[in-house]
Amino acid sequence: MASSSPAPWGAVCLLCALSLGMLFSSTLHASTQPDTSAPWREPIRALWTINPDVQVARADLDAAYARARAADQPLYNPALALEAENADVDRRTAQLSLTLDVSGKRRARATQGQAELRVAQAAYDLQRQLTAQQWLKVWSTLSLATRQRELGQQRLALMQRFDDLAAQRLKVGDISSPERDLAGLALGEAQMQQATLVGNEAAVRAALLALADDTHTIAPPPWPHSFPPSTASMAPRAVADLPQVVLAQAREASADAAIRVAQRNRLPDPTVSLTGGRVRAGPVTDRVIGVSVSVPLPVLNSGRADVDAARADADAAIAKLQGERLRARAALQEAQARYEALRTAAASFQNSRAAAFQERTALQEKLWRAGELGTSDYLVQLKQSLDTALSGLELENQAWQAWFDYLTAAGRLNDWIDGRMQEAAP
Repeated sequence: MASSSPAPWGAVCLLCALSLGMLFSSTLHASTQPDTSAPWREPIRALWTINPDVQVARADLDAAYARARAADQPLYNPALALEAENADVDRRTAQLSLTLDVSGKRRARATQGQAELRVAQAAYDLQRQLTAQQWLKVWSTLSLATRQRELGQQRLALMQRFDDLAAQRLKVGDISSPERDLAGLALGEAQMQQATLVGNEAAVRAALLALADDTHTIAPPPWPHSFPPSTASMAPRAVADLPQVVLAQAREASADAAIRVAQRNRLPDPTVSLTGGRVRAGPVTDRVIGVSVSVPLPVLNSGRADVDAARADADAAIAKLQGERLRARAALQEAQARYEALRTAAASFQNSRAAAFQERTALQEKLWRAGELGTSDYLVQLKQSLDTALSGLELENQAWQAWFDYLTAAGRLNDWIDGRMQEAAP
């Protein structure tokens, strides 16, 4: 008699349930990863299409494509010469000549053209990254100036209300005349500070318009409510893959190709000519066919100086590449350390009592109205609260700007803009 054995089936069901649960959990975790770059994605892509610096780099890239195609074309075109002579001897001849590229000049120039194309491509990629970084930092500065101006407006409203209340309390004798004057002075100072904040916002907005004057296409997004992620979410690329290093490597390869071009230019190429025609002398007419070969002699200019100059340029390109690698490593270490420090400080500030500006100012005004806080003490504490709130905004802005600097130094700014967050470094 066969007996059922539910234990293995139960284990299988349990295993399936656990697997589905883990899959659902991992999918939910992946889907809840914040995409901090989403608000900037479309504005930056639009920026790349209208920014003058990017347009210049794009035009240089198109020119490099054309020059690469031109460098791969044959160096010499055939030449046709027609000759006619009426004298004692009538001559009618045609000559077809062609210089032969036996030294490999075309191949060397094609190699240099491809190297120059890689230089232009690397310069275009780097310019797009630098333009995006510049726009993001100016935008964050504008967001800071706007929020500071809004906070200053709250300060101005508080001081205006404080001045009105002081005037009322002076009438009933709750405060003295010097305390009333102190409220008026505080209001005047707040008005002057607000004018400064408005001017700062206008200056930063002008800097943003200098990058792209099409304000309808490039609409800056609102300030994000979350902090940028940790640097672990965007591991830096290898030094050799950083845009500025790639550009230096491309220039070094182009300089090497220029040496080979200069060396090939020193070698003369022969010109082969084929002549055919008719020669008539009196009643006698003869057909003539001739072949000639001419080779230029590099006597007056051997081209050695051009080779020496190309080698010196290559040495300079190698040195620049080494320097770029050193600067890239140093910039990455500095940007990473600065960002982590600012991010930690900004998060600590936001989670502390120092960030509770609205609650604190309301409590201070309540205590002053109740007579439990003197006028001078109220002004000192209110000023401290406002200064702390402004410093908190500045700290948060510095954390975001440090994040943009880190992404640039790590060569991951474009990846972040495209939403490729948890991507491992190449």
